[in-house]
Amino acid sequence: MKSVERVLKGDRLALARLLTQIENEDASGLEALSALYPHTGHAHRIGITGAPGTGKSSLVNRLALHLRQNGWSEQAEPEAETVAIVAVDPSSPFSGGAFLGDRIRMRDLYGDPGIFIRSMASRGALGGLARATVDMVEVLDAAGFAAILIETVGAGQAEVDIARMAHTVVVVDAPGLGDDVQAIKAGILEIADILVVNKADLPGAENTLRALQLVLELANTAQRTKPDAAARDVAPQPAWVPPVLPTVAIQGDGIVELAQAIHDHREHLDLSGEYAARERARVRTEMEELLRQQLLEGFLMHQPEGAFEAALELVLTKKKAPRQAVREMIEGKKR
Repeated sequence: MKSVERVLKGDRLALARLLTQIENEDASGLEALSALYPHTGHAHRIGITGAPGTGKSSLVNRLALHLRQNGWSEQAEPEAETVAIVAVDPSSPFSGGAFLGDRIRMRDLYGDPGIFIRSMASRGALGGLARATVDMVEVLDAAGFAAILIETVGAGQAEVDIARMAHTVVVVDAPGLGDDVQAIKAGILEIADILVVNKADLPGAENTLRALQLVLELANTAQRTKPDAAARDVAPQPAWVPPVLPTVAIQGDGIVELAQAIHDHREHLDLSGEYAARERARVRTEMEELLRQQLLEGFLMHQPEGAFEAALELVLTKKKAPRQAVREMIEGKKR
């Protein structure tokens, strides 16, 4: 396929068109995705999540600039990395498209051939992650980007969905949001590989930092996925303890330390064998979700017209329980 060849050669226009096809669930785009899949598996996927108002977009902007200029680790020789950004925006109530467009707050990144930015609509998906987000990340991986930053809407507890597709999850908090441990209430602290307190120049930042550090100590670190059989031959590694880092993204403060922490986490995943375990869990989850979706679509397609709506009405009028109605649909029983 010409589009596949062009994407692999670094054609940005072909890449943008393919991503649009995938977001629109175009058959040719999905076919191209299948052809590109053997070329994936090289990018480090970083999820940036947290409550609205924590400055995630500014953080992503500064992190991308740093990776382009200095690479990951300040201890290594500076080596610029190519960066792709997937910004999942709230859906426009009128068009269904990404409400914030291409993130005018990331205007500093435009014109750099080593950076590619894509905004997409959440379309009401749990955690702000549409099904197409996963496919887009696969395409960007195949296109050769070294780092893929996935910034989510920040919709609360459902943000844990990002942990299923990212290698490193950065949870962003900020002082002045009404609770020093809001991340805990949001149900996303447990998925954090790195915790960031952004806007650390504001009053209350020290309290937020201390509160998050205390919670991590009390919890004895978050429960992590255990390495599978593929990791048994590697040397035991100390458990990863999520660092709590202060940043002031709009000034660039703390970005070097954040990039270093992401680099260190990637090394930990490789040395501990957890990288392979996470990849296996991620792919398994993706396949199960696709199987569930396609089985449902196939089942409904072969039902008599109006059968599902009729079963729905029986449930709404309390004549049947949901489980009973579904079981009878599967078994082909009439009411």
